[in-house]
Amino acid sequence: MSDFVYLASQSPRRRQLLEQLGIRHELLLPDAGEDSEALEAVKPGEAPLAYVRRVTRLKLDAAVARPERRGLAPAPVLCSDTTVALGRAIYGKPADAADAARMLRALSGATHRVLTAVALQAGRKRLEALSDSRVTFAAMTSAQVRAYVATGEPMGKAGAYAVQGRAAAHITRIAGSYTGIMGLPLHETALLLAQAGVRAA
Repeated sequence: MSDFVYLASQSPRRRQLLEQLGIRHELLLPDAGEDSEALEAVKPGEAPLAYVRRVTRLKLDAAVARPERRGLAPAPVLCSDTTVALGRAIYGKPADAADAARMLRALSGATHRVLTAVALQAGRKRLEALSDSRVTFAAMTSAQVRAYVATGEPMGKAGAYAVQGRAAAHITRIAGSYTGIMGLPLHETALLLAQAGVRAA
């Protein structure tokens, strides 16, 4: 049994969602020498589902080594990754404002998938789950795309939008896990934590 977990994520939204579950956690961020961005590189022809699972496993592998290296107390390590997919096209975090606008134009007036993989390492046991949701955007005008990109909200977000932010004004339908679209599906995460014996505070 453990009364806290390490969260291997730089996302403030994932922290908020874990707090919503009442789970005590400590951030387990990469060391200076780790190349976190390289882990997110897409392989040629890679399917979105295979991609998000592979990246989450790689992130967890990297995170699991940190507590021992830093002399920290042992505890389960939780990791998650979210990707947006339109058909087989993968939309990760935009490189810049122009890239964000390109993604939003592609998502405009269409339904896409949001895939969030979750992985938890508890001792020798590794547990995994996947959330698969669908989001439909209304058609966005060029002016609406420019205005949204200008807010800065799309940067650092898969698919160049935050469902809990201003993008909600353009979303007509959601099917699946709202918290999964945010970046940490709470139902699936709660099940994994319970299997690993992690108690809510």
